[in-house]
Amino acid sequence: MKIFDVIILGAGAAGLKAASVLKSRKKSVLIVDMGDAPARKVAISGGGKCNFTNTHADHTHYFGKNPRFVMSALSQYTPFDTLNWVKSHDIDFYEKEPGRYFCKNTAEDVVSALLNDIHGTEIKYNTNVQDIEKNNDIFTVKTDNGTFQSKSVIIATGGLSYSHLGVSNIGHIIAKKFGHKIEPIRPALCAIKTKAFTPDLAGISLPAQIKIGKNIINDDLLFTHFGIGGPATYRTSLFGTQNIVINFAPNINAFDLLKQAKTKNGKKSVSNIIAEILPKSLARFICDDVRNIADIKDSELKIIADKINHFEINDADAIGLASAEVTAGGISTDKISSKTMESQICEKLYFAGEVMDITGDLGGYNLQWAFASGHVAGLNA
Repeated sequence: MKIFDVIILGAGAAGLKAASVLKSRKKSVLIVDMGDAPARKVAISGGGKCNFTNTHADHTHYFGKNPRFVMSALSQYTPFDTLNWVKSHDIDFYEKEPGRYFCKNTAEDVVSALLNDIHGTEIKYNTNVQDIEKNNDIFTVKTDNGTFQSKSVIIATGGLSYSHLGVSNIGHIIAKKFGHKIEPIRPALCAIKTKAFTPDLAGISLPAQIKIGKNIINDDLLFTHFGIGGPATYRTSLFGTQNIVINFAPNINAFDLLKQAKTKNGKKSVSNIIAEILPKSLARFICDDVRNIADIKDSELKIIADKINHFEINDADAIGLASAEVTAGGISTDKISSKTMESQICEKLYFAGEVMDITGDLGGYNLQWAFASGHVAGLNA
């Protein structure tokens, strides 16, 4: 039986980047993937435009038990390296906002570039890994499409989001078998379900501030038929769904505004006053009282103002892994070298990408982590 230098589990961004580095090192590589096409999540990322990097990428934009774990990999393969790689493949791109880059055409340009870099590398699609064993420094990878051997293995099986694209927790299972801890899995960068709002608000978008614990997120909020979405909500989900407080007018003291209106525009309704700073439907949701504001006690106005500046959600729940952009949790980084991505428990076993307990913020950070960690794993496997 042929013994490959490296077998890579997963043909996503991290796995393909690792394979390209290994090819440049003249290593023999086999990629095994359960799906029928490579880089399936890359192809739909960024709304099909692929937000492939963010030049602000540093450990402050990553989450997990140890966000600082990303520092070495991001220094070895920086966002500027990703930009240069994109340029080298003549991919047209644009800067949507400072530091955040997208493809001008489609995400398929990035997928094609990744495949071009590994031209000639053997890939087994529609192949499910069943088990891995290691004997005498050789890994034996058992699949439903044959058994293969290698000197090293890179686990780059990704997270469990977008289940319709074909995902598996086999990476977690294998890591656990070799002694690694698995941090609890949950959906992240996703919408949130709540019955706190009425369905007629669906479609309304506005800038908002969301507090969750000690964390503060300022971004656009979108009401949906089942709760809330939009960038502000997606970024909030990185911290969970407990004790969410929304400020619909972060730059306005609503109580002061209402008290002033009570003096200056006493014949106006509270709803009409609020509609001057918020969408009309949201203003009616917050207060549908038709009385003149002059007839409403300050204590009542304070309650209304709190619904604007301090709206608490107590029944929030993430929409689920099927619709989440990424998976929080995964293989603990405690026993993985941040400099090489090698297991500190099992020699020649490496990890790359979302399969680990590292989750990036919204805005290109997750693909940059996939490229950086894949690059480092490819340098060392």
